[in-house]
Amino acid sequence: MNLLDNFNFFSYNCNNNITESPTFLNKTMNKYFSLSALFIVLSLLSVPGQSPQIINIENRNLFSLNGRWKYIIDPYENGYYDNKYKPFDTYEKVPAKAFFMDSRPKDKSDLIEYSFDNTGTLKVPGDWNSQEEKLFFYEGTIWYRRLFDNTLADSSNRLFVYFGAANYESEVYLNQQKLGTHTGGFTPFNFEITDLVKAKNNSLIVKVDNKRKAEGVPTLNTDWWNYGGITRDVYIVEVPSTFIREYALQLNKGSASEITGYVILDGAENETEVTVSIPELNIDQTVRTDETGYGEFTIKPRGIKLWSPENPFLYEVNIKTGRDKVSDLIGFRTIETKGDKILLNGNQIFLRGISIHEENPVRSGRAYSIEDARMLLNWAKELNCNYVRLAHYPHNENMVRLADEMGIMVWEENPVYWTIQWENQETLKNATNQLGEVITRDKNRASVIIWSMANETPVLPSRLNFIRSLIDYTRSRDDSRLISAALEKHTKSGSTNIQVVEDPLAEYIDILGINEYIGWYGGTPLDIAATEWEINYTKPLIISEFGGGALQGFHGDKGTRWTEEFQEELYRETIIMLDKIPQYSGVTPWILTDFRSPRRMLPGIQDGWNRKGLISETGDKKKAFGVLKLYYDSKEEEYKFKKGLK
Repeated sequence: MNLLDNFNFFSYNCNNNITESPTFLNKTMNKYFSLSALFIVLSLLSVPGQSPQIINIENRNLFSLNGRWKYIIDPYENGYYDNKYKPFDTYEKVPAKAFFMDSRPKDKSDLIEYSFDNTGTLKVPGDWNSQEEKLFFYEGTIWYRRLFDNTLADSSNRLFVYFGAANYESEVYLNQQKLGTHTGGFTPFNFEITDLVKAKNNSLIVKVDNKRKAEGVPTLNTDWWNYGGITRDVYIVEVPSTFIREYALQLNKGSASEITGYVILDGAENETEVTVSIPELNIDQTVRTDETGYGEFTIKPRGIKLWSPENPFLYEVNIKTGRDKVSDLIGFRTIETKGDKILLNGNQIFLRGISIHEENPVRSGRAYSIEDARMLLNWAKELNCNYVRLAHYPHNENMVRLADEMGIMVWEENPVYWTIQWENQETLKNATNQLGEVITRDKNRASVIIWSMANETPVLPSRLNFIRSLIDYTRSRDDSRLISAALEKHTKSGSTNIQVVEDPLAEYIDILGINEYIGWYGGTPLDIAATEWEINYTKPLIISEFGGGALQGFHGDKGTRWTEEFQEELYRETIIMLDKIPQYSGVTPWILTDFRSPRRMLPGIQDGWNRKGLISETGDKKKAFGVLKLYYDSKEEEYKFKKGLK
């Protein structure tokens, strides 16, 4: 396909509003009109079978499919491929062997190798690794089945099946018809089922495959547990024939008093009126969408209460058209940089943070519930955090919604981790699509202040081009937040103790994120005091990781590795060192809790756990927890003094 063909195809899909909002498409055309930009856009417009993403699921008419699902383990994928490794769903009228066999009349004499009738069950949402001992290390395919009746009875409405996430590649079928495929373990997806659903005995089957892949995002090598399964909520969503699929409201960039936004209708055939109301601001504005269902608006209310950690104020926002209405709680705030400072609502802030994995260490397994989110964020609040880094992938929507309520700022991250196939265009398409899905989901959350592109990636020309494409895409979708990435520091050539950042990616991000483990990976805590930093960028610096391992309950002198005393001393020395860096604007030590990792197998110490947590897998706090809390208490007092609050 040549450039002209690309443009023609691009124009066709823009006019037909396939996946992305027109705002994104127009900005991409105007700002980034190049072959590489066209490739990104075209790629995102061609997710096979997947319906455009519906946002704000929790405030719609839902029927939950959470609960016990039947399952079949299929390591050789015999339910998907024939003996020539040809997918069954490429055969006419044979969607997939697993449920094709299961649906045959029972009086047939054919050899039945697959049947859900007598299988066990797995809890959804949930990972399979922590539910069944035999699946603890399993990586591969498992088939899930859930039978349900349609209790959403209005026949004039439309129905979608919605998945909060499933790791990593999902093939979805309803009543022997394939709905489509989704790739990515941490972002939502949905399919329309209006014409397929029956009143009784619907059979929803999902093939979930969590095999790591060289071309995947993330790739083969990570430092967290590869939890497989349908790990987040599953719902049937009922909406009118024309419904509000997506919307955005945020303060206009550079303004603390003007709200801009857009709304996208699905199913609209003509220009349509939409009402946007914010009762507390006495706003009741009519927006007219075009024939594609898209409409923009600007609101200039008086006296907006700005969201902040001290006052996490959320406005009730109602959007209505025809028979559809959605409500949301949205906060408004500004976030920007000025020189080497981070400004929230025009005031300099210091980000008192902690890194978090999406794992419940006490229950053991992937965190998925609002209770899980509350436990993790309450621990962060105990540390006196005003900020968290949700590493190394998009976390559950519960986390960012609760962060909105609790007044905790958030760094959200795309799973571009360590080294991936930088020159593979399908890998770029995958990374961009996952990034786009989390931006679509969370763009209305005031707590989200940073989109992170990657973590600890090597300095290569191909990697720079890859991540720059992600940055360009992100800025075209959302220019109201800051962009960062977790980079690596290096020792300055010719010195033994001067740390520098020598990464061309630093030129393209708003905030420098740096992971450093001085005193743990090389040296001891005694070496930290002699460390100096030279940061040749007038940009804010966040230390996105530092820390060291400790087995909770293992005590000794501060020079003995793996003791709580060693970790405690490392924290003491590190925070003294960091406070001397002029650009230092925040920190998210690694990490809140111990978490499972197959890379961490030291017997008697790690036993499959990364021990850098401040809290153990039993929920017990280590001594370094207290060191960090005292530090954050002092940073808060310093902030209040500078702001004149004391």
